[in-house]
Amino acid sequence: MTTQHEFDVIVVGCGIAGMSAAVSAEQAGARVAVLERSVAEERGGNTRYTESLWRMKSEDEVSDDFEDKLGANGVLHPDPELIKDAVLDYDNWPGLLKAAGMADPNLVAALADNAPKVLKWLKSFGVKFDEIPTYFLSQSTTRIAPVGGGLALIEALGAHADASDNITFFYETTANELLRNDRGEVIGIGAREAGNRPVNFIGRGVVLGCGGFEGNQEMLAHYIGPQSAYTRPVARGGYYNRGEGVRMALDIGAAPCGNFGSFHAQPVDPRSEDWEPVVLNYALGILVNENGERFTDEAPAMTDAVYEVISRRIMMEPHGLAWSIHDATLDDVDNWPVTVRSRIAPVEADTLDELAAKLDIIPEVLAETVDSYNNACPHPDGFDPLKTDGLATSGIKPRKSNWARTIERGPFRAWPIVAANCFTFGGLKVNAHSRVVNTAGDEIPGLYAAGETVGLYYDVYPGATSVLRGAVTGRLAGLDAAGLGN
Repeated sequence: MTTQHEFDVIVVGCGIAGMSAAVSAEQAGARVAVLERSVAEERGGNTRYTESLWRMKSEDEVSDDFEDKLGANGVLHPDPELIKDAVLDYDNWPGLLKAAGMADPNLVAALADNAPKVLKWLKSFGVKFDEIPTYFLSQSTTRIAPVGGGLALIEALGAHADASDNITFFYETTANELLRNDRGEVIGIGAREAGNRPVNFIGRGVVLGCGGFEGNQEMLAHYIGPQSAYTRPVARGGYYNRGEGVRMALDIGAAPCGNFGSFHAQPVDPRSEDWEPVVLNYALGILVNENGERFTDEAPAMTDAVYEVISRRIMMEPHGLAWSIHDATLDDVDNWPVTVRSRIAPVEADTLDELAAKLDIIPEVLAETVDSYNNACPHPDGFDPLKTDGLATSGIKPRKSNWARTIERGPFRAWPIVAANCFTFGGLKVNAHSRVVNTAGDEIPGLYAAGETVGLYYDVYPGATSVLRGAVTGRLAGLDAAGLGN
């Protein structure tokens, strides 16, 4: 027998998107159920494990490049014939445009407009925001963050939710089916409790805030390809994101959005048990694959702007592995340790041949790689790790565009790097109210998506926008589902 519960709003997931939706709906007077796959002690999804950087220059304004960056990475090669109608009011857009595989510019504008408002709303729960140190030596944009990171957001909203008589958490409960009536309206969720027991949740609005599919190897292989076997979630929260929210909505005709074949990648030390054990010093040295060969420009731009592209490039190398190799001159760079969050010591050796042996690389191959690189390096005058200094190699492929200095003085150090999967790009198409639209461009009544379940990015992730996206779309969805949206 299937157990059934009735609420006003059903929220799936309780990272920043789900928590924001649940608390917003409750504050608007709704009775809310929150379905969460994890146990209570691990709630919070990816948000729990992130520093939660926000692409803002102050608490009142997003960064100067916010809308440009999101717009540029929200579509690849738009069809001018299709998007010509984007200048019209949204209500007058043709269905093809509303359902098109591109980020809705109205949604991007809503993110920019609502970010300061949502930040102030979060502050009402005791969260404090400030500029905090990051793992970048320097940055190409402005960022602020909640003091205490994403965990502070989860704890603040969670404390309110736990104290409310109108929010009920259902832990170890996995949503797997959208329930509809004969008019096509979403009226609830079919789920499984612990022990694989079926349970239904009935309500007037369903918010899917349950992340992407970085924890689902089958979906990764299907959409990203076989090399995805060499990536893994960047933190424990990602293992809970197995794609049911995306899949169940697509199954009832939701329009897809975002690049299903890509994801937000970070370069991490595969030996580390820490969450987000990034290794971002490679731009100050060289990257070689397990064959001892360079394969990419290690420094085409500021590291915070290109680490994702380089991480995905690492994933395509044999066994998805690279080594970040340095000599003693790394220590000439003030504060370089901030770029490495792995607490596992690097592989060290007094000579390059000894290092090669420890890395299981043929010494002669690594020596040839390093010699070719050294011979292509310019004079080090003008070296400046805090900006793109233009110290580039010449006469060698691949080129290194900045910070090119010879590697010749021991001791030598090497860190292993694999591409970690922060979140997948493919998700559901929503409008500026976080209402899911179908492949004809019509809203699916009663269905909302928020956070990583929303497809938004296509090319390079505009850093420090993901938690912001989750908070804004979650709040928009929660208020709308409760009947107080626009």
